[in-house]
Amino acid sequence: MSKHPPSAATGHERIETNNLLMIVLILLVVAIGGIVEIVPLFFQRSTTQAVEGLKPYTALQLAGRDVYVREGCYNCHSQMIRPLYAETLRYGHYSTAGEFVYDHPFQWGSKRTGPDLHRVGGKYSDEWQRLHLNNPRDLVPESNMPAYPWLERNRIDAQAMPQHLRALRTVGVPYSDEDIAQAGEAVQGKTELDALVAYLQVLGTSLK
Repeated sequence: MSKHPPSAATGHERIETNNLLMIVLILLVVAIGGIVEIVPLFFQRSTTQAVEGLKPYTALQLAGRDVYVREGCYNCHSQMIRPLYAETLRYGHYSTAGEFVYDHPFQWGSKRTGPDLHRVGGKYSDEWQRLHLNNPRDLVPESNMPAYPWLERNRIDAQAMPQHLRALRTVGVPYSDEDIAQAGEAVQGKTELDALVAYLQVLGTSLK
């Protein structure tokens, strides 16, 4: 009975039996796929150009955004309305990248312990927002959102705001020298509650 030498392993077999080679090739494929999907977005106007009418945050609104991030509001509230009928019916026009080109970092996401906040600007009065932040259950009895009474006591650090605007200008936010010079004065004596309400009231208002 004749014996035949085992045939050499094919390229596919070598990859399947070599763990290190398999890992390297998987990482290579994922990297190439990511580059192909992500890099073109840097050159599309819809993702890099501000929508018509979009303005940089004022110093007070920017201070409010800092409070929003510091207090972890993004853990329960998204700022991304997806282009699905049920979402646009409830929250309004879907979110576009051009509305967030001045956000560093943007607050998109899909976590919704509470409702999406992207189009909340102007939906309620300033007083409603203040009452809601001080004690949500005064307005929404079933709410499980914590109260933030200290915001009304804490003052905005006016001295820090010019440097904040200056830093954002280095990454492309079009703040003028005048905006930066007046930033401290614009928030002088304002509370963190004032700032957070100002921020909430501008969300989603740039796209009509």
